[in-house]
Amino acid sequence: MRRVLAALAALLCSLAVLTACGGSDSPDEADSGPKTIAVTIEGGNVTPNGERVEVAVGQEVELDVTSDAPGVIHVHSSPEQELEFDAGESTLTIEGIDKPGTVDVESHELEKVIVQLEVR
Repeated sequence: MRRVLAALAALLCSLAVLTACGGSDSPDEADSGPKTIAVTIEGGNVTPNGERVEVAVGQEVELDVTSDAPGVIHVHSSPEQELEFDAGESTLTIEGIDKPGTVDVESHELEKVIVQLEVR
């Protein structure tokens, strides 16, 4: 009887370990592609306007920018990133951020936060 209980306990422990190694709900930075965010700048207004967007540590973010004027997007990461764009359509890449936390992405010209990246 003891052998059966010991075998059963070993089997349950093995199952628990295998389950813990299985998939999870959070994106794995190595398997995640870039997060894409559409940004529209027109007449001094920006959309999105300060929304929070969740990204994985190390995950790149692509900003699909449509703008009526050229400008610069500033990313308050470490190191900071400045992304210039022309009037019309542009795709800008924010390099993966390696520390968890909240990172503001803003336009200093418009004095507006475009998005806040919640890096997890």
